[in-house]
Amino acid sequence: MAVETSHREARTRRALTSTTRRRARGRRAGELAPAALFLLPALLSLVVLRLYPAIIAIVNGFRHAALGAPGAHWAGLQNYRWLFSDPGFLHSLWVTVLFNLLINPNQVVIALGLAVLLTQRILLAGLWRTLVFLPIAVPAAASAIVWNVIFQPDGLADGFLGVFGVGAQPFLTSAHQAMWCVIVVCSWIGVGYWMMFLIAGLQDIPRVYYEAAVVDGAGVVKRFWHVTLPLLRRPLAFVLVADTVANFVTFAPVQILTSGGPEKSTNLLMYEIYRQAYQIGDLHYADAEVTILIVILTVITAIEFKLLQSRG
Repeated sequence: MAVETSHREARTRRALTSTTRRRARGRRAGELAPAALFLLPALLSLVVLRLYPAIIAIVNGFRHAALGAPGAHWAGLQNYRWLFSDPGFLHSLWVTVLFNLLINPNQVVIALGLAVLLTQRILLAGLWRTLVFLPIAVPAAASAIVWNVIFQPDGLADGFLGVFGVGAQPFLTSAHQAMWCVIVVCSWIGVGYWMMFLIAGLQDIPRVYYEAAVVDGAGVVKRFWHVTLPLLRRPLAFVLVADTVANFVTFAPVQILTSGGPEKSTNLLMYEIYRQAYQIGDLHYADAEVTILIVILTVITAIEFKLLQSRG
């Protein structure tokens, strides 16, 4: 009798467990349906505006059409053979890599420094945050036009340097200075944007860690090095990845300020793609360049995320 009762109790528990699981699945399905409905426009936009054009560009990179001739034929890897034997493309690739090696650390370090400074108890901290963030609210083209005026001969930049006894500079007409001018403009636009992500990360760090560090006798530098940086690793990694992607596809400042010159010293890959597609008219060659850009960005972001996981 006791055995039979035990079996009945076991069956009852299994039945209750099964019913509970079905109800939980039903609730999850009911919760996912509205979420999926709200996400659908964003997912459709992602597919239509991002994934589909990328797939088309990759496919067209394997096609070729003679300039001015109708239609295109399958060319396999021919476009890529031409690309990697083209000194102009290789130079553009090198300029893009150099540009990113110079600007990425600059933007991340300045954004981090501003984020740390503007999360302290300083006078009018909110106002300073707004002023630093303000350039991102202005279209990049408009900022580039303003800076183009600043960098003109006898412009505001020359006038400012003249106060310190520095003579007139060529700025945008110098192959040695034009790259730095583009970096200044892109940093002016981007630093405030990345700063806001880092401020959010700093505000998520519990104050108890800093209080414990103070009790242990840690100074400002040690608190920053041993508390702030480790706990800010993920926001920093996101900023680094996003900043890398943004700088690899920089276009408007280059087009407005230098048009890739002088002497192709600022001919970044995105501008080279534009030149091939819309000035020369070789769309399939440009699509091959787009494919290479996508591969480069995929590899770089994968490496950066891998480094994040290995240290996380």
